[in-house]
Amino acid sequence: MSVRIRGIYATALTHLCDDVVQASPPIRERFDVSFPVAPADVTVETTSDRQGVGIHGDREAVDALSARLQALGRDALAWSAALPRGAVYAGEVTETLGGGALVDCGDGVGFLPYSKTARHIEAGDCLRVQVAESRPPWGDGRPVLETTVRVVGDLVTLVRGGTGDPDGPELADIVPADPPEGWTPNWGRDADEAGLDALGAALSAASERAGTLDEAFTNPPGDVAPHCYWAGEATEWVWFGRETRFALDERRRKVMPTMSGHHRIKAGTDQASTAVDFVEAVCPDAGSEFPFGVVADQFGPSEGKTISIGHGKPDGRYIDLGPAEVTGVDSDGEVVLERNLSGGGTYDALGVPIEDGDVATTKLKEGRWWYPTVYRSADGETRGTYVNICTPVEVFPTEARYVDLHVDVVKHADGTVERVDDDELDAAENAGDVPEPLAEQARQVADAVSNAL
Repeated sequence: MSVRIRGIYATALTHLCDDVVQASPPIRERFDVSFPVAPADVTVETTSDRQGVGIHGDREAVDALSARLQALGRDALAWSAALPRGAVYAGEVTETLGGGALVDCGDGVGFLPYSKTARHIEAGDCLRVQVAESRPPWGDGRPVLETTVRVVGDLVTLVRGGTGDPDGPELADIVPADPPEGWTPNWGRDADEAGLDALGAALSAASERAGTLDEAFTNPPGDVAPHCYWAGEATEWVWFGRETRFALDERRRKVMPTMSGHHRIKAGTDQASTAVDFVEAVCPDAGSEFPFGVVADQFGPSEGKTISIGHGKPDGRYIDLGPAEVTGVDSDGEVVLERNLSGGGTYDALGVPIEDGDVATTKLKEGRWWYPTVYRSADGETRGTYVNICTPVEVFPTEARYVDLHVDVVKHADGTVERVDDDELDAAENAGDVPEPLAEQARQVADAVSNAL
């Protein structure tokens, strides 16, 4: 299995993988091995929010690599993309918006920017679209579509009906393969360093896929959308929790000096990522303890500011619980948040009505598998406590992140302690959304919290 890796986890993942190709210049400098410039079976790219990676490529290879990444830590979770990268559909426009249209592809709904098509679009139109950018399930954006069909590769991309790039004609004369009629090759930036055999193999593989698409377009099953012409590359999204990020630190530390919390800090902001590189360059023997207080002082969260609470679900969904004011930050990793609530409905599991003026006080501690929220009335009367059991909390500069593990513990105003939603955890484990080790950890944490309350 040959792997191409890019992003903030590249060094650790290169150490994990056996057959890395097209390595970036920094990776070539860090490893005392030769990396071939050859086609990759799998491409691994860090997500734009740095919370994890996308794995794209051959299904068997993607599944194998995803399993290796999930084995790094109990809080590494993976989901297959509903609309994988490169998939081609006959889709129906369901709604037009200011910047583009929503298109129902059958397997999911994507967003087609008006800039990605030359035609006027109205609701009800049937379009041939391709997934240009798949999106992780925990993000808030839909997969991005386009109407130009491409066969995307690391060394060469074929564009249906496109025009070539300036380097195309020169390579086309010497590469021992030809693209199919109607497809134009655009060579990747690594193509200049690849051998002719590698370029020929990449072009042949892309041409075979292009021929398959041509045949599908020539013999469609009918005019009714939605329909999938080609299912695209296998695409798997792997979310890294705090435990997994520290396991990746250990991998990276085998290659070069790596401070404690390297990937945890880099996942926060671009500025923090740059600061980590500077610290490790100047102080290769940086401390062995994660410096939460220093990171918070420099980048946040800060008292008086607001952060959001990112409530992940084991099936990949993401819920923003809204902004909360930071009322306290300790150097040991505890952050206190307050939210003012509006009346309406009842508190989950507590059975107490939510009233205007109620205040929710949440205490998050970096790395803890649970966090409590105390609900009080406007005059300070305790209405109940809800303890959420989750993957280890990470408090980034503008957002706290974790994945909820269903089972929770509540303490009523009269002191009664109740454990709830064990059935939801059981169902999630049976469905494969929560791996057995993670489910067992959640139950043990719930036991300990129940006994402590």
